[in-house]
Amino acid sequence: MDQFTLSARLSKIAEELPKLSNTINAMKITNTGVYGKNYEELSMDAAQRAEKVACSLRNLIFAANLVERQTLMERVAKVQGITIEHTSDMVCITLPGLMPKRTKRVNTTFLTDPLYASLNTYVKTNDIPRFRDCVVCFSHIFDQALSARRIRDYDNLECKQIIDTVAGFVLTDDSGLFCDAYHTTEFGERDCTILTIMEKSLFPMWLKRQEEQGKMISDF
Repeated sequence: MDQFTLSARLSKIAEELPKLSNTINAMKITNTGVYGKNYEELSMDAAQRAEKVACSLRNLIFAANLVERQTLMERVAKVQGITIEHTSDMVCITLPGLMPKRTKRVNTTFLTDPLYASLNTYVKTNDIPRFRDCVVCFSHIFDQALSARRIRDYDNLECKQIIDTVAGFVLTDDSGLFCDAYHTTEFGERDCTILTIMEKSLFPMWLKRQEEQGKMISDF
C-alpha cells in the first residue's frame, strides 16, 4: 500500500473517533430511566462505530502484510475474552455479548473472524467432538449492574453468524434435521454469551442444572 492511500485510510478512521467520543459523552448525560430508548440508540451507535474502527485498523494491518491474519485474530480473540473448552460430548465457547443483527459484513467480522481463528487453532491440538444429533444452547448473560432494558429478543441477535462460524468445526450440519436451538437469559458479573453444544441426550441434565442455578428467562 502506498503512503498516500495509507494516509487517506487513516484519516477516514480518525474522522470516526470524535463522533465516537461525542456519542459516549451523550450517553453520560442521558437519563436511562427516563430516556431509555435514546440511550439504547446511542449505545448501539457507539458500539457499531467502535467495531467499524477496529475492523478498519485490522484491514490496514492485513494490507501492510506485517502480521499474519491468524496471529492477529488470535490476539484479538484473547482481548475479546473468547475461550473454548470441551469434553467427549460437549463443547463450550465463551464469547462477548452478541449484538443485534446487522446487514454490513464488516460489522459481523468484528467477532466472527477472531472466533474462527480461535477454533482453527484449538482443533489442531484438541480432539473435539463433531456432532450430528445435538442441541445448540445460547446462554445470554447480562451485567446485573446495568439496566435490564438492554435485554433483547433472541431473534434479533447475531446468533446465525456464530453458528455458521462454529458449524464447520463441530457440526455435521447446522440444519434443523441435525440440531435443535435453545436460548436462555441470565444476569451475571459481566456481559457475555456462552455457546454450549452437546449431544441431545445430555440436554435434560444440562437444562436442570441451569434451572437450579437460577436462570431468569428460557425459550425453547
